[in-house]
Amino acid sequence: MISAQDWADARRVWDYHQMGHSVRPCSVAIGLGSHDLGVADTAADLYKRGMAPLLLFTGATSPTTRERMPRGEAVHYQERALELGVPSTAILVEPRARNTGENIRFSRELLEEAGIEVSSVLLISKPYEERRAYATARKLWPGVEIVSASSPMTLDEYVDSIGDARLVIAMLVGAVQRLMIYPEQGFMISQPLPADVREAYERLCQAGFTSRLLTADTSSS
Repeated sequence: MISAQDWADARRVWDYHQMGHSVRPCSVAIGLGSHDLGVADTAADLYKRGMAPLLLFTGATSPTTRERMPRGEAVHYQERALELGVPSTAILVEPRARNTGENIRFSRELLEEAGIEVSSVLLISKPYEERRAYATARKLWPGVEIVSASSPMTLDEYVDSIGDARLVIAMLVGAVQRLMIYPEQGFMISQPLPADVREAYERLCQAGFTSRLLTADTSSS
């Protein structure tokens, strides 16, 4: 059972993970690979709205995407964007990245190699990864402005789309933990953690939503 307190805590954490940025035109939109094709849908929509002249999809595969996206996350994102009417000339694919840090580093390298000047990035992620993606990009790409974006969904809508409430809440908890420990490891800039978010995180850990927590020897972003 997921209690009313668990849901209240999950919604507080969900809200914290979203940066609340106002979307505006940027040099490029970068879609971070994951299991969620909604990232590609959002990227295509933003492209059609004139928010970026170029889409870059980044991501290899992971244990959670290997079966669903056998050709790699970025390639499946590209295919989805093409289905939605984005021209192939407006899409770049970075197929090697296996974590958020590599997403940023490899995307930056690809754009530099292509001679594309970047002053601002529309960084598109899953809704609960906005803050983590932002903090990572600010650390690894300090010379550009980062505007965070994701599919405009409520927690309830996202849970419905995934079909596993406990897994989603566990992912929210895991994302908070990374925001707490990764700055010390040099993977991202530090983000303020309000007391009510920390308390919600701790209650959710005590309630058993711990499947996505990192162990002490984890060392990748």
